[in-house]
Amino acid sequence: MESIRRWIGASETRVGMRVLTACLFAVVTAACAQVWFRVWFTPIPVTLQVFAVILSGLVLGSRWGALSQLQYLAMGAMGLRVFAEFKSGPIAFAGPTAGYLIGFVPGAFLAGWVFERLQSRLRIASWCGGIGGIAGIYLFGASWFAAWLAVANRTPIHACIGSAWQLGIVPFIGIDLLKAALASSVALGGSRGRDLIRSLHGPVS
Repeated sequence: MESIRRWIGASETRVGMRVLTACLFAVVTAACAQVWFRVWFTPIPVTLQVFAVILSGLVLGSRWGALSQLQYLAMGAMGLRVFAEFKSGPIAFAGPTAGYLIGFVPGAFLAGWVFERLQSRLRIASWCGGIGGIAGIYLFGASWFAAWLAVANRTPIHACIGSAWQLGIVPFIGIDLLKAALASSVALGGSRGRDLIRSLHGPVS
């Protein structure tokens, strides 16, 4: 019985640690959203959010990383000004960037999912996880952006796919790869980073 109680206590500690860390990453994403600038030819701003999304997946793992981003979206939906340019509420979910916001959830999940399955080669795994996270964000972001352009310009959606690619993905690929590299370095930086990852989603080599 004593061993069972110790196991339950350890499990509760791990779950509590993951919940707290997920909340922390929601706050980190909110802070990164306020580091932004605009490029004149696209309505999509450049922010540090992608860095935070990938980092949450790498550190927390697929499910808890996705949960941290759900918490972030919930904060914005409730009216907290946590999105880029201090936006919040329904307006943010109706604009051209709404798909990217939604894409943060699968983006964090994919970053963690890929990393979890390639942990035998830790540095390569974190890079691949970052690329997977970017792909998830782009898929949802560009799809919504194409639909938004179709409504705004009153044109068929298939006619807007090229514009969504050119305005919503191409300008950001290079800088987002740099964010993925930064997230990988932060997640794996030193023994403390590796120990945190081990404690949050299993042993890694």
